Amino acid sequence: MTDKDERILAIVRKHDRRYSAEAYAFVFESLDFTLRKRGGVRRHITGPEIMEGVRQLALETFGFLARDVLRRWGVRSTEDFGEIVFHLISDDLLQKTADDRKEDFVGLYDFQEAFDASFEQALHAVEI
Repeated sequence: MTDKDERILAIVRKHDRRYSAEAYAFVFESLDFTLRKRGGVRRHITGPEIMEGVRQLALETFGFLARDVLRRWGVRSTEDFGEIVFHLISDDLLQKTADDRKEDFVGLYDFQEAFDASFEQALHAVEI
């Protein structure tokens, strides 16, 4: 287990046991994914940008099971990811700007629509 993994587990135990360690790790993976999609240049990523990266990576990684996997991790909404991000910020694993707020994660998309409906649309497009 890496030092980062141990710190993530400590955060899970300290803050909010609703979310699994995998959910915290997925935030880091989503940030890396988002940065790569934006050319790899290190820069600040906003809440909505993180959540778009989460959506895309979850669909690519888990396909039609994305929403179920996230639910198993305790994540049911974009607000849950906001909680996770701000737990990571409070433990100095992520940084924020003066403009970043938890509210940036509120109601960005509905998980059923973002994951189930998106996948169903892709399936219908292939069938045609």
